[in-house]
Amino acid sequence: MQTGHDMRTLGRSGVQVLPLGIGTNKWRRADRSAVKETYRTVTGAGSCMIDTAEIYFSERVVGDCLRTDPRPAITATKFFPLPGRTSPRRVISGLDGSLARLGVKTVDLYYIHFPLPLLDITVFADGLVEAVKSGKARAVGVANFGADQMRRMADRLARSGIPLAANQVHYSLLKRKVETNGVLTACRELDVALVAYFPLASGRLTRASDQARTNALMTLLAEIATAHGASISQVALNWLLARDPHVIPIPGATKSQHAQANLGALNWRLTSEEFEAIDRASVRGS
Repeated sequence: MQTGHDMRTLGRSGVQVLPLGIGTNKWRRADRSAVKETYRTVTGAGSCMIDTAEIYFSERVVGDCLRTDPRPAITATKFFPLPGRTSPRRVISGLDGSLARLGVKTVDLYYIHFPLPLLDITVFADGLVEAVKSGKARAVGVANFGADQMRRMADRLARSGIPLAANQVHYSLLKRKVETNGVLTACRELDVALVAYFPLASGRLTRASDQARTNALMTLLAEIATAHGASISQVALNWLLARDPHVIPIPGATKSQHAQANLGALNWRLTSEEFEAIDRASVRGS
């Protein structure tokens, strides 16, 4: 797929993906035929990262898609940490379960889903190291980790020569806290991908809004969308793509036309003036 945006690498892992992935947390409740068509759309686009997790209960659905379509796919899933699941053995056991549900021998990216309060997050590092060294994961990452937690995990992994590939966090024009809490800075310093979930603010950046906070922003996005013959959501995704080369948004989609529309954001770029105007209209630090 030829796009206006270069491929992006998951940190220093060597795993390259399209700058836009897809979230599947709603796939388990969606129409299966529609989901399979959506899957064909994203895999047909190239190395589009397909994001799931054991807690989403969508791994089996993704696995069904993988088994029915011979084309290679980039898959990412997550370990759900709970008290009692805090050892390397538990991490590998969780990964084995995910691999079985996905029907694959290796996942491209394996995350720890979130840090546990009052627990040293590096307790999971040895499990992530084993995941890579065993060949069960090509790269490893974290999700919902703060900047200091990221650095501790990266340091611990580095002792075994394994890079921290990604931190998946909430990031959109309406949720820009990663720019002020140190997470985006840490991703730059450590060369870690920032995988942005809810990049369209759960649909609030796909259509006109009556909320006073977003009126000016939505009006601007609509004007820029019209200028490019694009959609408001494509403009919002393009802003994230232009914000930093470490950012990889993963908007959710359960229908092929929605996935295709999201991927259409890769076919063009914002001008620097458009980017700055959107930046000013949004709420930094929210």
